[in-house]
Amino acid sequence: MNYWPGVYSMLIDFVIVLVLPFFFKWKLLSYRMVGYAFIASSFGAVFFNCLATGAYYSPIMAWLVAYPIVGTFLLGRRGGIIFTVASLTALMILWWLESRQVVLTNFILPDYQLLFSLNVIVGLILIQLMIALVFYNINQRSLRLVAEKNQLLSERTAELQQSLDNLQKTQTQLIQAEKMASLGELTAGIAHEIQNPLNFVNNFSEVSVELIDELKEDLEQKLNGTADDYLVEVLSDLTMNMQKITYHGKRADSIVKAMLEHSRLSTGEKQPIDLNALADEYFRLAYHGLRAKDKSFNAELVTDFDEKLDKVEGVPQDIGRVLLNLFNNAFYATQQKRNQQGIGYQPLVQVSTCLKNDKVELRIKDNGTGIPPEIVHKIYQPFFTTKPTGEGTGLGLSLSYDIITKGHNGEMAVQTEANQFTEMIVRLPIKN
Repeated sequence: MNYWPGVYSMLIDFVIVLVLPFFFKWKLLSYRMVGYAFIASSFGAVFFNCLATGAYYSPIMAWLVAYPIVGTFLLGRRGGIIFTVASLTALMILWWLESRQVVLTNFILPDYQLLFSLNVIVGLILIQLMIALVFYNINQRSLRLVAEKNQLLSERTAELQQSLDNLQKTQTQLIQAEKMASLGELTAGIAHEIQNPLNFVNNFSEVSVELIDELKEDLEQKLNGTADDYLVEVLSDLTMNMQKITYHGKRADSIVKAMLEHSRLSTGEKQPIDLNALADEYFRLAYHGLRAKDKSFNAELVTDFDEKLDKVEGVPQDIGRVLLNLFNNAFYATQQKRNQQGIGYQPLVQVSTCLKNDKVELRIKDNGTGIPPEIVHKIYQPFFTTKPTGEGTGLGLSLSYDIITKGHNGEMAVQTEANQFTEMIVRLPIKN
């Protein structure tokens, strides 16, 4: 059976339409190259059928005008220009053939010309629809890929911004740490300077008490028990005063030693620690430290230490830092609540120790502002703080948690109720 040549061009175009998507899938051709090949194959089929069905007066010649529009829609401005030139060139060729009165053989029998034209038009419509669908799917896939890459880029940007923020905070903390190190050196120097005259005060006050006792005995012997009552009373007052000087001098001596201990860099060596004594010392230090800043602040301090408590093994400087941080937080919370409620509120901070399940348990409880339930899980996160800018670094509880859990194999927990109380619980094994 003989077929008109247009059928073969249609078959070739159909095969190209089927094969080209696989070339794109296998990445042998790019998106634009596949698009040009799609439209060019269809354009060639139309032009060849024009030549086979009457040239310039072919019923399907009007399709040549549609290709600039299709090219612009699918391939952009450049594709539109290319197929506009191609369409004009094809029309000029057909017009030239007509102007030269070149008679082309019509391969289609007169009875089948209308049917052929309809078949060609329907076939071209289907091809164009297929091309449009393929490119629509490709375009949608490209849009999805772009959206995914944009999402990934946004996530990466957010991560980088977070890293930058952390870096800036870390830089700020390093500067603060440097300041604190300098302050520690200054504190150590001042404490050493105070220590020497303080030793003289303590030593001579003790010697003075002994001298006064000897003087009283000598007077009793020389006066045969008839010493003047006024003189005895004065000597007794002097003895009492010197005892007070001795007591407070030793108290100041313990504070200076605690300052030296806190300012000294941690060696990391663990040793037996009397947790009761350490907690009591830092309890008083934190309280008087806040009172030095706010003279109007007064709080009730309650201690409940287990006197039979075994010593725990740890690094004294590190445990001291944890205690000082927890006490400072407790006093800060009560101070803030006092500022909010005013008269009628009595700040209260309690500290207790006990032995429970072969672990020493220390509890620090305050009746301050408490912690809202929505942020309790964040309190151990680095750089998280509820204090105003400049008052908190957000590293205190984070470092304390690491010191207790990682450095001493202990536990740290919190019990709190907003606007009611906060109780920090530290558990340390007797032997690490």
